[in-house]
Amino acid sequence: MLNREIRSDRKNKNIIGMIQSCLILILVLLIIMIMVQITRLQGTARVINYAGLVRGDTQRMVKLEITGSRSDELIKYLDDILSGLRYQDGHYDLVKLHDKEYQDKLQVQSDYWEKLKKEIEAVRSGGYENTDIVNMSEIYFHMADETVFAAENYSEKIAVKIRTIELLSALNMLCLVILVIMQTLAAMKMAMKNKLLEQRAYTDAHTGLPNKSACEALLRDQDMIIEPTACIMFDLNNLKTVNDTMGHSAGDRLIMNFSRLLRSVIPDKDFVGRYGGDEFMAVIYHTDKTEIGELLQSLSREKDRLNSNEDQIPIDYACGWAHSTDEGTCTLQMLLDKADSYMYENKKLCKKRNLCSR
Repeated sequence: MLNREIRSDRKNKNIIGMIQSCLILILVLLIIMIMVQITRLQGTARVINYAGLVRGDTQRMVKLEITGSRSDELIKYLDDILSGLRYQDGHYDLVKLHDKEYQDKLQVQSDYWEKLKKEIEAVRSGGYENTDIVNMSEIYFHMADETVFAAENYSEKIAVKIRTIELLSALNMLCLVILVIMQTLAAMKMAMKNKLLEQRAYTDAHTGLPNKSACEALLRDQDMIIEPTACIMFDLNNLKTVNDTMGHSAGDRLIMNFSRLLRSVIPDKDFVGRYGGDEFMAVIYHTDKTEIGELLQSLSREKDRLNSNEDQIPIDYACGWAHSTDEGTCTLQMLLDKADSYMYENKKLCKKRNLCSR
């Protein structure tokens, strides 16, 4: 069940990772789009400014022509601006707005500008009284206003696009934050499940003690023992008899009772594990031989107390122990091997004398 959950979590993690990658790609594209739109907006502001200048300078030019003051330079200046607005050329760094309404208005204004220039020639040759320059200039001013208004509309459209992209970017980043939180929670959940799996891998399901794998992992340490340490091996003498006469459920209860006995007497700081079916081991740290003797006596007294209960399945065990000070330079495995040897000697004595002592 736990393995299936972990596989499911990994699959979900992969899906979240793919979604996150897509969101990051979308965010990059949105940022690029914002940069493009901002660039367009900056160019649009310059176009609006110069489109407004055309209107004002045309008014000034018409007044000069009516009063008889020619201004060819001003006409050339207006020609350059209109050309820059239409074709993105000239000396004013103007951009061409890709908006149909604006381009249509600008085309109409540019065409009428050519008519207005012809009318100016007529004013120069015959005086403004015999021309329609005033009326045409008013029409042209209105056209210029419409062109500016179209450019402003285009600018507002870009601003709306930017606000929309910003909103989408904010939502995208919110989704990314949520995914990061989900990934963090999923990673924490995965770590907890992996830890639980690891605990299960090294925990005896029946007794709750460290299992054989945990015992072997402890014994793989090849460092020489420095602090005074003792190893004790235990073997239940009557497990097979209980299994044969009372059933395996009774044998399981016996194993459970013995594991509780060991754990209740041996200090929590020390290691107690189930080494095999009916074998248990203990590692007692920072101890001397006197303390080990007292510990084994306490274990024997507690065993006798439990066996005095009528409904208790009798606990009978053989044990052997070895202390690092007796063995000289040794590893934990070497110390346990010596304890195991003593335990088998004790087991033989138990069979002969029906008692359990070293």
